[in-house]
Amino acid sequence: MSDMNTAEQALRRLELTIVRRLDGMLQGNHQGLLPGPGSETGDSRVYVPGEDDVRRMDWAVTARTTVPHVRDLIADRELETWALADLSPSMDFGTADMEKRDLVVAAIGAIGFLAGRIGDRFGAYVLHERFLHRMPARAGRPALYGLLHSLMDAPRARPAPDAPDLAEGIDVLASARRRRGMRVVVSDFIERVPDLDPQAERPWERPLRRLAARHQVLAVEVVDPRELELPPVGLVTLTDPETGRTREIHLSPKVRAAYAEAAALQREGTRLALRRCGVAHMVLRTDRDWVFDVAQFVLRQRRMAHLMHRHPTAAAGSGARR
Repeated sequence: MSDMNTAEQALRRLELTIVRRLDGMLQGNHQGLLPGPGSETGDSRVYVPGEDDVRRMDWAVTARTTVPHVRDLIADRELETWALADLSPSMDFGTADMEKRDLVVAAIGAIGFLAGRIGDRFGAYVLHERFLHRMPARAGRPALYGLLHSLMDAPRARPAPDAPDLAEGIDVLASARRRRGMRVVVSDFIERVPDLDPQAERPWERPLRRLAARHQVLAVEVVDPRELELPPVGLVTLTDPETGRTREIHLSPKVRAAYAEAAALQREGTRLALRRCGVAHMVLRTDRDWVFDVAQFVLRQRRMAHLMHRHPTAAAGSGARR
């Protein structure tokens, strides 16, 4: 019972954090997590002069019937947002203010809150041990609350040699034939056998590119500072969370420098791969204020979209220089 009460209290704290702080930082301006049309084309109907936008003219139906037709837009409330939450063993780790799995729940909560504000139904796939769990898309805060409760209640993942990896999870998300909309992948994007060549194709890159071909995609990279550099503490026992194997290592300056270099190459490879996939990339760290970082990311994306709308040529040139 105490564990249930603790989970309930944690959920309520998370909800208050999102509603009060994130809502305040965005100043009540809820246009979704990423700027975009927020709708997709639906059925054709007869054009009404003076009321309909000619840019939505359905020329194929107009030519076939000789009567002007436009395509209606499906309302935001009929769209769906789907997230892939990585709760593999490597996410049960944290050396700062929270564990990475806590940050996954926080990110899903913030995304679900913003999606709900514009009327989207919200669903999720969860990578956990040997299974990829599906939580159906539903609208409303009670449904989101139930989804977050399930994520919080998930036990710590045990190493499983046949567990689905991130690439398989993204592939399922990409294969599901659902209405176009927002797709979110929350993970550390660390492969079991990392390739330290930043230009090398990542195992999850092709399915993510396929997902991005149809949907608006946001990749949320979760990072702990200890994954970037090791402290000067001498002899330590390190455990691979994905396999359970342990090894004693003396953290000499040479070992620490090699580790930091490998970590930097791994992260650079992730950044380049996500850029090649054409997806938005948000980084959340366990040692930073994640609410502030989410709000800054959303506002930055909206400013860029506004710039591209007003000055498409200049915005494109700016993006190319980055």
